[in-house]
Amino acid sequence: MPANDDHILTLSCPDKPGIVHAVTGLLADHGFNILDLRQFSDKNSQKFFMRVHFGQADSVEKLDEPLKKLSAELEMDQYELRPASRKPRVLIMVSKIGHCLNDLLFRTKTNQLGIEIPIIVSNHPEFKTLAESYGIEFHHLPVTKDTKLEQERQILDLIKHNNIELVVLARYMQVLSPGLCEAMSGKIINIHHSFLPSFKGAKPYHQAFDRGVKIIGATAHFVTADLDEGPIIEQRVARVDHAMSAKELVEEGSNVESQVLAAAVKWWSEKRVFLNQHKTVVFN
Repeated sequence: MPANDDHILTLSCPDKPGIVHAVTGLLADHGFNILDLRQFSDKNSQKFFMRVHFGQADSVEKLDEPLKKLSAELEMDQYELRPASRKPRVLIMVSKIGHCLNDLLFRTKTNQLGIEIPIIVSNHPEFKTLAESYGIEFHHLPVTKDTKLEQERQILDLIKHNNIELVVLARYMQVLSPGLCEAMSGKIINIHHSFLPSFKGAKPYHQAFDRGVKIIGATAHFVTADLDEGPIIEQRVARVDHAMSAKELVEEGSNVESQVLAAAVKWWSEKRVFLNQHKTVVFN
């Protein structure tokens, strides 16, 4: 766990010489010790991305004005400075399949994930008892084609009233409206139960079984209005063979899904994930 006085600075800006020197020099001039630094220059987008973890930061208020000035000089798209120990608030949405939800709750409870989960939303009531066992509010919000916009308005109200910073779709089997996607752009992570872009739609593991695949996988990505086309954060695979049944593929796939989603949420919570047009930069 990071020390209480550790901070993380993240930024992105147009790429040009001298950025690392300018940022590290600013921190050094104000007496801060850099503990870890990651950077990436994208030749295609001509963007520069940087994550700096620094310590001995009894007070970072003295960085406010110098960072604003540097941001203007470097024409930064964005920058953020936050305590490394701060836990962002996350809303989890789920339907009837609960392995990813259960995994995230356990990892959070055991401090494997540095997040807070104040509420869980589901369009089904099955996981109310599980949520309550962790002391988390459970909101059962049924949805139909006719009530989707009203249900999503309730979700947005919960996001606002609970200061939610990220929504995680832990096998939430409803397509979000363009309005909700836009309102939470870059702040919704989904786990897709296949190795995108293959085997989209219903029962991907059964599709894979019918095709006799040798690997299966899962994909964690940001949600956009284009279904399953959002920037990919993490993907992993598991080897399978001809002797495995469709049920066994589903079970193996569930393990991969849980691992991939947990990794994506962890890296996001640690400020390691940057949007880069239709892709991501991940300092994992």
